[in-house]
Amino acid sequence: MSDNVIRVLLADDEHLIRGALAALLSLEGDLLVVAEAASGPEARAMARAHEPDVAVLDLQMPGADGVAVATSLRSEVPWCRSMIVTSHGRPGHLKRALEAGVRGFVPKTVSAQQLAEIIRTVHAGKRYVDQELAADAISAGDSPLTAREAEVLEYAEAGAPVTEIAERAALSPGTVRNYLSSATAKLSAENRHAAARIARERGWL
Repeated sequence: MSDNVIRVLLADDEHLIRGALAALLSLEGDLLVVAEAASGPEARAMARAHEPDVAVLDLQMPGADGVAVATSLRSEVPWCRSMIVTSHGRPGHLKRALEAGVRGFVPKTVSAQQLAEIIRTVHAGKRYVDQELAADAISAGDSPLTAREAEVLEYAEAGAPVTEIAERAALSPGTVRNYLSSATAKLSAENRHAAARIARERGWL
């Protein structure tokens, strides 16, 4: 095997997509898919076991999302460069990914040939961010929500009542109501459910 072969980890919870990508990337002479994973914890374990050069991570996976996995790999497999492939390219996700040291951020609409080129770019130490996702991130701006407001809003999004949110967030019901009220006002929403929807659409949750 050539020393120039780039060892790749593919992590995606959709088996069909992952399998198709692995098959297409294997047609590239300089790329070798050394491991596949279907969840965040599995991706971390596979990265430690197979020591890939580039980890191609789906943003939304069970157990831990792609950004959380990329954050872990920075210390666990420091030479491995991470990139995120997503069908949910919301602005807040891009910001989190860049802060986590992710080198590539691309939509799932890219072709296998484009993806192979981006893997090579990332492996070479350069960064690749899809232009449309970058433009969306700039136009959306930073989240006005505090970490606590975002947390309780995420619980509310799932339909949890205030008492349950209070228990899960280890807060008093009154404090939860204050956070929800503050988040709703900041997002100019009619109610907490609308606020959660707006925040989710902008990638702030």
